[in-house]
Order: sequence, then C-alpha cells, then structure tokens
Amino acid sequence: MPRNSMRLSRFYLPLLKETPADAQIVSHRLMLRAGMIRQQGAGIYAWLPLGFRVLKKIEQIVREEQDRAGAIEMLMPTIQQADLWRESGRYDAYGKEMLRITDRGDREMLFGPTNEEMITEIFRAGVRSYKDLPKMLYHIQWKFRDEIRPRFGIMRGREFLMKDTYSFDIDEAAARRSYNKMFVAYLRTFARLGLTSIPMRADTGPIGGDLSHEFIVLADTGESAVFCDKRLIAMKTPSKGTDFDGDLQPVIDQFTSHYAATDEMHDADEFEKGVAQKDQISARGIEVGHIFYFGTKYSEPMKAVVTGSDGKDTPVHMGSYGVGVSRLMGAIIEAFHDDGGCKWPMSVAPYHVGVINLKAGDEACDAACEKIYTELSDAGVDVLYDDTKARAKICSHGSDRIALSSGHRTARCGLWHGGIKISQ
Repeated sequence: MPRNSMRLSRFYLPLLKETPADAQIVSHRLMLRAGMIRQQGAGIYAWLPLGFRVLKKIEQIVREEQDRAGAIEMLMPTIQQADLWRESGRYDAYGKEMLRITDRGDREMLFGPTNEEMITEIFRAGVRSYKDLPKMLYHIQWKFRDEIRPRFGIMRGREFLMKDTYSFDIDEAAARRSYNKMFVAYLRTFARLGLTSIPMRADTGPIGGDLSHEFIVLADTGESAVFCDKRLIAMKTPSKGTDFDGDLQPVIDQFTSHYAATDEMHDADEFEKGVAQKDQISARGIEVGHIFYFGTKYSEPMKAVVTGSDGKDTPVHMGSYGVGVSRLMGAIIEAFHDDGGCKWPMSVAPYHVGVINLKAGDEACDAACEKIYTELSDAGVDVLYDDTKARAKICSHGSDRIALSSGHRTARCGLWHGGIKISQ
C-alpha cells in the first residue's frame, strides 16, 4: 500500500484528553492533544508521526520554491568549529543563545544557531573566479538556540528546523537581484501553505547588514507588534510561471510601496501621515521568514574572494535567507483552527480523507471500507482509515482533533441502503 495512506490500527497516535497547564497558545495545545509532538525538555520536542507528516509536507513546499528560484540544495552539519566563528568576529559577540561544546580533544565546538560562517568557508574553498557567480546554496537542517525562556511550544523552542539559503554575488547590484529572487520565492512559499504573508522592514539583528525584510503572518498570538497598510493583504502572489532570471524589481516595488514595519522599525509619524486611517492595521504578527543582504560582512574577514574581470581579488557580496520550517507549522495552526481543532490547508494536511468503520466485523461494511481505502490510496489520495475494533477513534475524538484538512471528507461506514455516507 502506498505510503500516503495509513490504517489507524498500525498508527501511533497518542491523543491527550486534557490540555497540559503550560500550553498557553492554540497551536501548542492542539499539537499536544492531537498527538503531533511530545515535549522532551525545555523548548525541545519529539515529532510524533502525525506531526512529522505535516512537517515533511511543509518542508517539501519550501524546497520546491527554493529550487524554482534557482537555489541548490546541500546539507551542512549541526556541529561547527568555534574557530570559524572567530574569523567573522561573532563567536564572542553572539551571546548565551549559542550552545558551546568542548569535545574530548579539547576542541571548541558549537551547535549551530545559523550557518553564515560555515557556508562562507565552503564557498571560499571552491570558487575562485567571478565567472562562477552567482551562486545560491541552501539546506534544511535542525538548529539550536538556547532561549532563556522557551515558550509557546514549537513557536519559540530551542531546537527547530530551519531552511537557510546563502547567496554569493560579484557586487551589490547582482546581490540585490539574488535578494529579489528570495523575496518572491518567500511570497510564493507562504501562499502555497495557505498563509497571507506581509513583507516588513526589519532590524538586521546579529546577522548584520543594511537591508532586511521579515515575512509576517498576522495572528493574535504573534510575538511582535506590526503596523501596515491593509492593501498589502489583497496583493496577488507572483505566479508559478514567474521568470526568476528576469527583472523582479517591479514585484518588489509593488510589495514595498505601502507602509509595513515591525515594532523595531516602526515610525509612528510616517504611519499616521502616510496611511489613510481606514487602511491602518495595528496588530500582532508571527515571523515566518527573514531575509538579509549584508554585503561583505563575512566575506572580507573570512577572505572569501574571487578574481574579477580586472584580474584583481574582490570579496563577494552575500545574503542569507531563513524560513522557520517547524515554526511554520505552529503559524498555520494559529491561522487555521476553530473550536474543534486544526483546519489544515489542503497542501499540508496530514490526510485528506478519513474512513471510519462504524460496524467493524460486519462483512459487508469491512469490504466496503477496504475498497474505499484501497482505491483512494491507489489514486494518490492521503487516507487515514480507522479500522480499529474498538469504538471508532476518529469518531470518538473528532476528525478535526486529529487534524485532517479543512475540506476533508469522512466516509462513515455503516452502509445505508446499499450506499455509503460521506460527510464534510
């Protein structure tokens, strides 16, 4: 049977009847109660089969849009050498969020919170000429930041899955073209996940640089205050056929032509004077992506240079572009839920159809359920089949609770006058 479907009798789905006291926001509560995650320590979670299934679907959409934009996937290790970070000057400056390790050979190591230094070392070892530019490399890897107060489940955990892309260009103009590619790729990524993201001017923080945008999803549980023009919400997402090798600046200009800023960059006077009162949005938001252009901040101290057309060595211009893949799952739940539970967008729903056998052991009903399950699975539909002998688990706990899609259909078998009841 294809891997897209599952029998509940074989599945591991540890549902909770009660909400843990420390689960303060909807996504944390629902993920625990629906058996998607289990806490293993402060800000550290095991991803159980249902949650992991959704996580992998989110990851795949992120990957597809990076590939579409021309980025090349690779994989870097989680453990990094401290000496690399000393080259950039960030080892001592980064702070206590960095988990520092000494191995048995007394070598100083760290669990990577980000990868600018490592990717710069990889680039400088393999690229020598301007003719080899531009380059965009990315990986999807677990990271660790030792948050002083981890909270809100996966939304602000210490260990998290992140997609980070790094661009290398010969000069600022070329680097801004790479920046624009990622800007558009992010708009498409979040739209495919069912989210309306708003690019906002943002502080560059410890990454550095002078150009940065956060991509924000509006939510009451967001960690940041945000201010924007509501016309941004109605803007059309760039199409699948977007030419990433063409001029993307008009798209960027369109999405940055209206006021939008996080609290760190907010200018109250500009907001009041530049945005009509009817179009003003003051809300809270969840950061789901962050992009940076930081020029030669890392390439100069780390000597990542290429030989230019004039025969002289020049440091490359760089950018980095992050998406919190695991964090996105929490953001989607915050945006799509009701009193019954999760209402997944179809693109990331763990299953699209639930089949419930209400008369397990009845020959005709068992045969009908098997037929539905087999035929839908063979057709590529993601099916969760409750074939348990006890009272139907999906039914007793609610198919919303265990998180089928917002438009899911449930075939409840029982047979009614030779037919099958379908509910949505």
